[in-house]
Amino acid sequence: MIRQRTLKTIVKATGVGLHSGTRVEMTLRPAAPDTGIAFRRVDLDPPVDLLTDPYAVVDTRLCSGLQRGEAKVGTIEHLMSALAGLGIDNCHVDVDAPEIPILDGSAAPFVFLLQSAGVEVQNAPKRFLRVKKPVEVREGDKWVKLSPYDGFKLSFSIHFNHPAIDSTPTEVNVDFAHDLYARDVARARTFGQMQDLETMLNAGLAMGGSLENAIVVDEYRVLNSDGLRYSDEFVKHKVLDAIGDLYVVGKPLLAAYSAYKSGHALNNQLLRALLEDKSAWDIVSFEDEEAIPENLRGQFALQLAS
Repeated sequence: MIRQRTLKTIVKATGVGLHSGTRVEMTLRPAAPDTGIAFRRVDLDPPVDLLTDPYAVVDTRLCSGLQRGEAKVGTIEHLMSALAGLGIDNCHVDVDAPEIPILDGSAAPFVFLLQSAGVEVQNAPKRFLRVKKPVEVREGDKWVKLSPYDGFKLSFSIHFNHPAIDSTPTEVNVDFAHDLYARDVARARTFGQMQDLETMLNAGLAMGGSLENAIVVDEYRVLNSDGLRYSDEFVKHKVLDAIGDLYVVGKPLLAAYSAYKSGHALNNQLLRALLEDKSAWDIVSFEDEEAIPENLRGQFALQLAS
């Protein structure tokens, strides 16, 4: 049986919010089976719980956030991506500010935190959301699609009309039947263009951004002295974001995701379109070892190894 997973112990991290620039303390705690990923604003009186739900997603301009009433938790996608990548089903996330800390701009620090806490296998079957027929959303020349697949794989293409970005690989394919999240995806950092900085600051965004937590490009080149971590880091970060955006649905997907120039908003529209077509999905678990698809068997063997 493929079982649900949570953390063995509590872990904490402190950093700044990418968009707010404020100090944030975050605590990750074990959670009971079928809890899902549950955020809590502990700085509010009384504290407010925000559960992952595509219909609770807000602030999709440059990040994904959740809102319940007046309470918000922003920039959740990198943490959600790490939780999905390591197969964590249940986790409490306590934060004392309206944003998850950006740390180094990738999911690698969150992977380190989760691995430091250790993984507890729980006595409950893991529940997957299985895509049964293609669902697609288009916006101009941008598009995003989910198709049936007995595992989880992603393909992404980007085009920025920027020499520093478009001179690197602009397409990537990741299949977790044989690709390892922590090695092949997690270290890709968020990125931005120097010429957009003033616009973002005027909009109250990127107040905590720096060369320490993002790839920054001017009109021609990457400004970070250490260069890129992957040759295809730009497009690979879009995959990292998509994994986090999709995990907001509350369960791991059995699906093939493909996208061209997609972002947080389009990814969220895709989840809503999927959920609204009841014939396009169902919930499955694998309590019989022989029923586990080969791709999924490989994926969870890699997750257990990590």
